[in-house]
Amino acid sequence: MGHVDVDAFDSLLGDEGQALLSGLRDYDPAKELATATRLRRDHPPALVSAALTQATLRQRAVAKFGPEDAHRMYFTPNGVEQSTRTSVAAYRAARFAEFGVRRMADLCCGIGGDAIALARTGISVLAVDRDPLTCAVARANAQALGLAELIEIRCADVTDIDTRPFDAVFVDPARRGGRGRVFDPEAYSPPLSWAIEAARTTPRAALKIAPGVPHEAVPEDAEAEWISDHGQVKEAVLWFGTARPGLRRATLLPSAHSLIGTPHLPAPEPGPVGRWLYEPDGAVIRAHLVADVAARVGGRLIDPTIAYITTDELRPTPFATAYEITDVLPFNLKRLKALLREREVGIATIKKRGSAVEPEQLRKKLRLEGGNACTIVLTRSKGSPTMLLGHPA
Repeated sequence: MGHVDVDAFDSLLGDEGQALLSGLRDYDPAKELATATRLRRDHPPALVSAALTQATLRQRAVAKFGPEDAHRMYFTPNGVEQSTRTSVAAYRAARFAEFGVRRMADLCCGIGGDAIALARTGISVLAVDRDPLTCAVARANAQALGLAELIEIRCADVTDIDTRPFDAVFVDPARRGGRGRVFDPEAYSPPLSWAIEAARTTPRAALKIAPGVPHEAVPEDAEAEWISDHGQVKEAVLWFGTARPGLRRATLLPSAHSLIGTPHLPAPEPGPVGRWLYEPDGAVIRAHLVADVAARVGGRLIDPTIAYITTDELRPTPFATAYEITDVLPFNLKRLKALLREREVGIATIKKRGSAVEPEQLRKKLRLEGGNACTIVLTRSKGSPTMLLGHPA
């Protein structure tokens, strides 16, 4: 994928660029060379290259932005990678709107995914980024989606912005450096400590951070929320100016079910594996709210170090997936193979937590055949390797 500069990008916004882009909507990136050769007969090479890059990025962006928006928007390779998916941005924007926010600053706005979601709730946004191409792309996106009235793009260093006139601030620091992902919050750009200070200058604020952030890095005056979408943990957000600082919350999209942690809840006692096994959502585990789910279902842990909950009666909860367990056995490959063959299991879902066995290697060794399905859970119970067989509730 070629590098696109601001001039080449701007040329895409003209009539010739727009005609090229609409012709490339269903373009096959595997045929890039043939397509480029054909288009270069009638169009300037720089424009063709910018259009092909954009067409490929739009296809990649469909997963995050949905087909309707993705094919109208513009992207940079980094922008597709780092932007918030629409479902998460819309959920967060709705929270800001509920707080009564009317004017806000979106710092490190990238290609404008969050600014768009905020503007769609009627909030007016100053969106700031220091990269000229990223700003040009964000401006084009506000225009393409009919939100230019509500979104002002400013190309500047976010640390130079006076945030005090705003009702709220949102900061999404870059969490990737030249060598890939950055895990130390002080190595974010700008650093988390700066973002926290900026958050405290306005009545409300949210900071997007990596979901793996250590809990001790969360300031006492912040509410920490971990968000998953369709079961995949997407991000953590530090909220400032909410009614309940110090709160931990796990939110599951698309349902928007939110589990709010009970302070100082003791860890549930471990006990034998019962008829039902619950696998908490990743956001629940990251938010350290496994004990809260156990309390809701009246469950116990299968092992003090493992995030699986078990009960003798089924009590469904949106915060965990339940499985009915038919067998609880010490881990033994021979025994497992014999059981699966006897039951004619050809389709297995293999899950693991606290086991050294690699699911894909195990699958090869099992050589499954048959028409029945089974869920195999490799884990530890009372400290020893255990295999649980069952199926989703």
